[in-house]
Amino acid sequence: MATAFVTPRHAGLVLALLTVSFVMGARAQDAPQPSEPSPSATPSAPKSEAKGGRASTPASPAAAEQHRLPPDSTTKQTVILPGRTLAFSATAGSIRLFNQKGEPQADIAYTAYQLDGADPVTRPVTFLFNGGPGAASAYLQLGNVGPWRLPIAGDAAVSSASPNLEPNADTWLDFTDLVFIDPVGTGYSRFVATDEDVRKRFFSTDGDVNSIAVTIRRWLEKSGRLLSPKFVAGESYGGIRGPKVVRELQVQQGVGVKGLILMSPVLDFREFTGSSLLQYVASLPTMTAVAREAKAPVTRADMTDVEAYARGDFLTDLIKGQADKDATTRLADKVAVLTGIDQTVSRRLAGRFDIAEFRREFDRKDGKVTGRYDASVMGFDPDPDSSFYHFNDPSGEPLVAPLTSAAVDLTTRKLNWRPDGSYQLLSEAVNKAWNFGHGINPVESISQLRQILALDPKLKLLVGHGLFDLATPYFGSQILLDQLPAYASPERVKLVVYPGGHMFYSRDASRQAFRTEVEALMK
Repeated sequence: MATAFVTPRHAGLVLALLTVSFVMGARAQDAPQPSEPSPSATPSAPKSEAKGGRASTPASPAAAEQHRLPPDSTTKQTVILPGRTLAFSATAGSIRLFNQKGEPQADIAYTAYQLDGADPVTRPVTFLFNGGPGAASAYLQLGNVGPWRLPIAGDAAVSSASPNLEPNADTWLDFTDLVFIDPVGTGYSRFVATDEDVRKRFFSTDGDVNSIAVTIRRWLEKSGRLLSPKFVAGESYGGIRGPKVVRELQVQQGVGVKGLILMSPVLDFREFTGSSLLQYVASLPTMTAVAREAKAPVTRADMTDVEAYARGDFLTDLIKGQADKDATTRLADKVAVLTGIDQTVSRRLAGRFDIAEFRREFDRKDGKVTGRYDASVMGFDPDPDSSFYHFNDPSGEPLVAPLTSAAVDLTTRKLNWRPDGSYQLLSEAVNKAWNFGHGINPVESISQLRQILALDPKLKLLVGHGLFDLATPYFGSQILLDQLPAYASPERVKLVVYPGGHMFYSRDASRQAFRTEVEALMK
C-alpha cells in the first residue's frame, strides 16, 4: 500500500505516493528572510481574501510554539550492502511554511539522506512523495528507495509482521541524494495556524502543489543545493502532484527539474469515474493479467493480444452500447474467457466490470476477494454470503501496522528525532477533507505534463506500473501517454510495466529493474 488514491467514485483513502522528505540542514524554526519577496511558503489565499475578504486568523505566538516540531536531527549513518558500503548524513526535521504576511501556517516534516563526500554541484537530489491524498512517504522510503527497507510481500505482508528494517541493497542513494516529503496532515507534518481556511487551502489540489513546491525550494536554498541536478518522484496521487509540482517549480519558484519519475500514477480522474467507457478499456488488460497469473507467471509481453483487443473490437462494441444485443453478448463472452469469470455473470454485467465487481467475482466460489492495489493477492471475503460488498483490501491494509511501526522506530530511535503526537501513515481525515476543485472538471495533470515537456526539451519522464494494479491500471497511463505530441519522443518519455501491484517494488525483480531505469534516467 505504498500509495493510493481516491476517486470521486470510490471516496476511500487511496495510498499513492507517500512522501517522506529527507532534508539536510533545513530548519523548521527558520522564518522567511526579509530579502525574500512575498514569501509564498503556503498556498496562495483565495481571491476573496486577496480582495479584502475575511483573512485567516493566525495562531498566537504561544500557540505556534506549542505546535512546533523539535529541531532537526542530523546523524551520521552507514549501511553495508553487497559490494559497497554507503556512508551518509541523515536528517529528520521539518520546514515551517508561512503565508504572504509572514504568519506561520504549517510544519512540513521531511527525511533527507545525503551521501558523504559527493560534489553538491554534480550530485543529483531527488524529492519524493506519495499520494492519497493523505498518505505519508513511508511507502516509498521504506518499501523501495531509502537506505533501509521493510519487506512488504508474501509472508511479510501481514499486520503482525516484524517491522524490523534491513539494509536496502536496491537503494537509490548510490546515484542520488534523497528527500522524502510528508504533506501536512501526514507523517508528523502538522498545522500551526488554527483557522479552518488554512486547512482548506492546504487540503486542495492547487494549495497542496504550492506547499510541496515551496518546501522543495526552501530545502534547496537552506541546504546549498540549488546548483544540484534536481528530480521529482511521486506515486499514485503523486501522478497528479508530480507534473503540477514540476510546473510550479519551473514558473513560480525558479527551480528547474531534470526529470520526473512517476510510480503507479493516476494522471486523469476523468477516465476512472462516471460513464466513461475508457475505464473498462484501461482495466481489462489488468484483469486478464490477474487471471493468467493465477495459472502461470506473466509479463507485459504476454498481454499484447489483450491490449490490441481492448483498443480495437472491445472498444468498438462498448461504443455500440447495450442497445446492440449482438455486440453486448460478443463482448461479455470475450471478457468471460479473458478473465475466467463465469459467463452468466459477465453477461449479466454486459462485460462491463466495475473494479469492485471483478474483485469479488474473480474467486467468489472460494469466498475470496482480490486486492485492489495488487489483484494477484487474495484474501477471505469477510461476508461471502452478503449481497453487498463489505470487504476492504487484502493487499493494502495488512501493510499499515508494520510500516507505521517501522517509520516511527526509524525516526525516533535511529534518526534521533522525537516529535510529540501520532505518526499518520494514512490519514482518512485528510482524504475526506480534500477539495479536488475546479467545478465540473475532474482533476488531471496531463495538461501540466504537456507544459513541462514543452517548456524544457531536456526534461525526461519515466513512468512505472504494476501489471496487477487495479487502483491505477497501467493501460490507462499508456492510453494517455500515447496522446502526447511528437516532442514527447520515446527518448524522453518511457513507460515500463512489471509483475506486481500498486507497489510493484515489493517484488525484488521489479524493484531492481525499475531502479536500473531510474539510474539510467539520471545519467
